[in-house]
Amino acid sequence: MKLTKHFSLLIVFLFALQMTAQEFKLGKVTIAELEQKVHPKDSAAPAAILYKRGTARIEYDMNDGFITVTQVEARIKIYKKEGYEWANERVWYYSTTGLTEKVSFSDAVTYNLVAGKIEKTKLKGEGVFDERLNKYRAQKKITMPNVKEGSVIEYSYTVRNPNATIRDWDFQESIPVNYSQFATYIPEYYVFNSRQKGYVFPKVERTKNNKSITFSNKERTGSGILTGTQTQYSTSKVDYIENQTNYIAENLPAMKDEAFVNNIDNYTSSIEHELSVAQFPNEPIRPFSTDWNAVVKTIYEYDDFGPELNKTGYFEDDLKTLLQGLNTPEEKIWAIFNHVKNSVKWNAYTGYSCDSGVRKAYKEKTGNIADINLMLTAMLRYAGLTANPVLLSTRSNGIALFPNRTAFNYVIAAVETPNGNILLDASDKFSVPNVLPFRVLNWTGRLIRKDGTSEEVDLMPKKLSNDFVFMNYSIDADGKITGKTRRQSSDYNAMITRDNLSGVKEEEYLEKLENRNNKIEISEYGRTNEKEILLPITESYSFTGSNLCELIGGKIYVNPMLFLANNKNPFTQEVREYPVDFGFPFLDKYNITIQIPEGFVVETLPVPVNVVMEDNLGAFKFNCAVVNENTLQLMITHQINEGIVTTAKYDMLKEYYKSMIAKETEKVVLKRI
Repeated sequence: MKLTKHFSLLIVFLFALQMTAQEFKLGKVTIAELEQKVHPKDSAAPAAILYKRGTARIEYDMNDGFITVTQVEARIKIYKKEGYEWANERVWYYSTTGLTEKVSFSDAVTYNLVAGKIEKTKLKGEGVFDERLNKYRAQKKITMPNVKEGSVIEYSYTVRNPNATIRDWDFQESIPVNYSQFATYIPEYYVFNSRQKGYVFPKVERTKNNKSITFSNKERTGSGILTGTQTQYSTSKVDYIENQTNYIAENLPAMKDEAFVNNIDNYTSSIEHELSVAQFPNEPIRPFSTDWNAVVKTIYEYDDFGPELNKTGYFEDDLKTLLQGLNTPEEKIWAIFNHVKNSVKWNAYTGYSCDSGVRKAYKEKTGNIADINLMLTAMLRYAGLTANPVLLSTRSNGIALFPNRTAFNYVIAAVETPNGNILLDASDKFSVPNVLPFRVLNWTGRLIRKDGTSEEVDLMPKKLSNDFVFMNYSIDADGKITGKTRRQSSDYNAMITRDNLSGVKEEEYLEKLENRNNKIEISEYGRTNEKEILLPITESYSFTGSNLCELIGGKIYVNPMLFLANNKNPFTQEVREYPVDFGFPFLDKYNITIQIPEGFVVETLPVPVNVVMEDNLGAFKFNCAVVNENTLQLMITHQINEGIVTTAKYDMLKEYYKSMIAKETEKVVLKRI
C-alpha cells in the first residue's frame, strides 16, 4: 500500500516537472495558455508575462578576450487590445566609437488558437527595425505579426558586449509576471557590486563552477637551409572558478502607478550590477567602482569631463567685459549664468560627458548638458568663485542607489558660499539660481572638487513656492457669475507657469484655461513679469460663467472657490507603497470676495477649519465669513512643507487631503428674503 502511494506521488511529481519544463521552453505553448481569457490573479491585466528568463555570461573569446553575452527569452500572453504594445519589444544597445554592442533576435513567433488548433506566425524581416536613439545608443525593435486578443507571443534575443558588464534585470513590469529568472556567470577575476531594489525580492541561489580556457599556440622554429622552417603547435590551459548566481521570482503583481510618484522604476523589483574590481593572475588590482569617491574620481578623470573644465582661450575676453563693475558674488553668478543661457542652446541631450566639447559648443552656440554646465563651471571659477560640477541622475533615469558610474546621466554647477551651495543649470531658460529644472529634482547629487573629493548634495528645494490668488466676483439672481482674478506665482510655480506659456499662442492658451475652469469666458487677460524671471509672474483676467451655480427651489448653491477648488483626492489607496513626491514644498493662498445678489441672504455657510499635520508637514486653513449683508470673504491656505513625503506619513497626508477636499467642495446656500 505504501509502495503504491509513493509510486503515485512520484508520478505526480514527475508530471509536474514535465509541465514546468514544457511551460518554460520556447516553442511549447499550450492550448490552455491560448484559451485563457483573463489573468487568474489580475482580471484587469491587458497582458501578462508567462515567463521571462535571462542569462548574463562573461566568457572568453579568443579574439576579444572576456566579453559578455546576454541571452533573454520570453513568453507573453495578450488578453486585451490595450496589451498589444507588449507585442513590440525594444532592446537598446551602445553604438558609439570604442563601444558597439550587437543585438540579434530569434525564435520570434505569434501563436493563435484557430478552430481548436495552434497556429504559428513567424516574425519576418519587415518586422525588425533599427533606430538611432542618440549619439551613444541605438535600439533594435521587433513588431510581432498577427497579434490578436488571446495571442501568445514568444521571442529570444542575444546581446554581445565586448566588455565585462551586466545589464539591469527587472523582475516586475506594469503587467503581471508569472515567472522571472535571471542568472549571472562571472569569472573569479571580476567582482561586481549587486543591488536589489523594490518591494519584492527574488530567491537567490549561488554555486561555483570549474571552468577553463584552452589557448592554442603556434611557434615557428628553424631557419637552416637543410632543415627549413618548421611550425609547432601547442596548447595551454588556464583553470578558473566561475561564480554562478540565480535569481528567481514568481507571481509578481503588476506595478501600479500612483499619484505623485517620482519614477515608478525606482520601486520596481530589479537587480543591478556594477563592476567594482578586476584582478587577473600576476596583474595588479584594477578598481572601478568601490565607493562614491572612487566613482566620481574616475568620472572626473575622463577626457570629456575633468579636462574640459581646464580648457581656456574661448570665453575670457567676453567675461572680462561682462564682469566689469560687478563686485558681489551674486552679481557675478547671475551675469555669468545668464551669459551661458543666452549664448549656448541645449540640444536636448543629457549626459555628464561632453559631446561637442566646451570650446566647440561655445563657438557653435549649441551643446549637450555637460557642454553647457561644465562651461558654466569653468566661467564661474574664472570669476574667482568656488564652483564645482555636481553629478546627478534625472527623475526619468531613476535614483542613484549605490556607487556606480552609470547611475548618473546629468551634471549641473554648484557655487559654494558661506550660506550653502547655489545650484545652477544653464540649460533651461526659465531656471534661476537654486530653482532647477523639474527633471533634476531627484533626491541627491554628488559634488566633485578639483582634488577628487566629493560630497552628497541635496537637490530637493526647501523654500516654499507660492501661488497667491486674489478673486472677487458677484452672483446675480439667475446664478450668473461675473468676476476678476489675479494669480501670482513664484519659484517653481512661476517656472511651471512660464513653461506653460512658452511657445503657445495666447488664444490657444486661454481656450485651454477656459475649458479647464468649467468653461468660463475670459476677457481682459494680461500678465506681468513673464520675462523677468527673478520676479513672480502674475496673470489677471475678467471672467463670466453661467454654469458655476445651481438654482434649486428658489435657492442658489455655489461653491465659493468656484473653479479653484480641489475636488478629487489623489490619495485613495489603503496602503501606499511609494513615497509621495510633490517635487517641491508649496503654499497656495486664496483671498476671495463674493457679492451676493440683492434680495438674497446666506442660509448656509461652511464652518471654518484648521487642519495641522504633525511634524510640521503642512496645514490647511479655511474661513468663510459674512462681511456685511451683501459680501462674503473667503480666506484659504494650503501648505505642504516637504517635497517628498515618506510612506510612514501617508495615512496622515491622506486624511489631510480628505478633510481639505471635503471643505473646499462645500456649498454656500443663498435664499431669497
